[in-house]
Amino acid sequence: IGRSTEKEMKFTNHKVKIRKGDTIYLYSDGYSDQFGGDEGKKFKTQNLKNLLTEIYTKSMDEQKMILENTYEQWKGNFDQIDDILVVGRRFN
Repeated sequence: IGRSTEKEMKFTNHKVKIRKGDTIYLYSDGYSDQFGGDEGKKFKTQNLKNLLTEIYTKSMDEQKMILENTYEQWKGNFDQIDDILVVGRRFN
């Protein structure tokens, strides 16, 4: 959540029912903003969402490895431009 000193921000609380087996993710923009690939473009949020959708059934350890490997392959020789945070939690 960003903060603006120019105007007051209003937030709405939402409640979500979590069931056994559900997995949730929180992430910063660092992964999706990383430049790389064949054309040196950003990874983009939709690609991160698609990746998480593809791997969510795997173990959390496998997901971590896939996220790390995908990031490194994407980044290639480009410098890391931002901090990266991806947190996943499965409810058993």
